[in-house]
Amino acid sequence: MPVILVLGPKTLTRELEAALQGEPCQVLWAADAEQALRQAAEHALGLAVLDLEVLDATDLARSLQGREGSVPILALVSDGDLSQGGPAWEAEDFLVKPWRPAELKARVKRFLARSGAEEGSEVLKTGDLAIDLSRYHVSVAGHKVDLTYMEYNLLKFLASHPGRVFSRETLLSRVWGYDYLGGSRTVDVHIRRLRSKLEDQHHSFIETVRNVGYRFKAAL
Repeated sequence: MPVILVLGPKTLTRELEAALQGEPCQVLWAADAEQALRQAAEHALGLAVLDLEVLDATDLARSLQGREGSVPILALVSDGDLSQGGPAWEAEDFLVKPWRPAELKARVKRFLARSGAEEGSEVLKTGDLAIDLSRYHVSVAGHKVDLTYMEYNLLKFLASHPGRVFSRETLLSRVWGYDYLGGSRTVDVHIRRLRSKLEDQHHSFIETVRNVGYRFKAAL
């Protein structure tokens, strides 16, 4: 059963529990980052819903994303946080306050559906890059690479279609699954992060096709 960790007001947890009533999941509440870390140590988290206005919430997000497998983060932000960039753009997804309960439910259910979609032990390999789909494990030349939830999904999608060019709009639709508020900037930021983590002078996996989008290099 997927476990959702909520950092924020108790009312937020009650709202989410009501929205997900009947869904096969468990919702845990933490009032502060320290309590959230204890919850994370005791449970295998499928999603963390973090109110970034809570003290140390940003540091908590980075800690959760640095764990084995990486915990996907849904950040709750204000308009000011979003316009200034920063931590909101580092999360896999975000909601701007105030949000509609139906929208919060839809975002959470989409995360849970994706986290339970991987089955089997298939491994995608291209040169020194290996993506173990059953373990959410990515390595380059045998060295593990830590990716966030959406970085992993973007890489997996591109690697599953080697040589095919995808526009930013198509990637938003196929990977994020809806019209994302961040627009094409979201794709560019995640591609830049992937390249910084995967590529060096000996490895290059993602190509930019000018005025079109991106493609994953087909194995020779």
